[in-house]
Amino acid sequence: MGSAVAGQLLVRGIPVVWASEARSEATARRAAGFEDVGTADALAARSDVILSICPPHAANEVAGSVAGFEGIYVDANAIAPATARDVLGAFVRGVDGGIVGGPSSPRLYLSGPDAPEVARLFEGTGADAVVVSAEIGTASAVKITYAAWSKGTAAMLLDILELARAEGVEEALLAEWEDSIPELLPRLESARRSAEAKGWRWVGEMEEIANAFAAHGLPDGFHRAAAEVFGWRQGVRS
Repeated sequence: MGSAVAGQLLVRGIPVVWASEARSEATARRAAGFEDVGTADALAARSDVILSICPPHAANEVAGSVAGFEGIYVDANAIAPATARDVLGAFVRGVDGGIVGGPSSPRLYLSGPDAPEVARLFEGTGADAVVVSAEIGTASAVKITYAAWSKGTAAMLLDILELARAEGVEEALLAEWEDSIPELLPRLESARRSAEAKGWRWVGEMEEIANAFAAHGLPDGFHRAAAEVFGWRQGVRS
């Protein structure tokens, strides 16, 4: 997603740099077309705006790698609003972000005093930049409440199917779904494919969503369980 969003800026002729230090060959392939400046320090020195788009568990580490950056730092990760405020509190000009949709046409929600300036960077591109408010945390709130449903219900479907399989009624359940709730079958298949390909990134996202519910005294067990389900899909069982 990071390379896809940055690629939208190239469409406008905006230069994009990245830092290859300690990164994999797979990352280098995704960054083809961007200028490699080597290190995070060099990246910060060359940049007016930094976009952090990474797995949620790495948000703090990425922010720490450019500590002292005085430009606009955009944290566009799937993290709880409180986490976003903590991360962005270290920057003079921080913008909260949240991405919904696929790499080809992402919607980038933005919040914070400098959000309009970041949104203007994406004018005329395939990325739809939407300013939510001037308050840090609201863009992350849009993202996690959206994902709470889309990915949370995907985890529930996968868990239900595992129970049906364990009880020996998988075929009967699928037949009943096909008859009475046929839209669940393509949803189930999509959940299975996505969990196998990206579930490792969703563990941290579900934990961040759970933290956001807990911060308001709301039940958080749904999404802590979802984190377990996605962990199981990667062979990690608690």
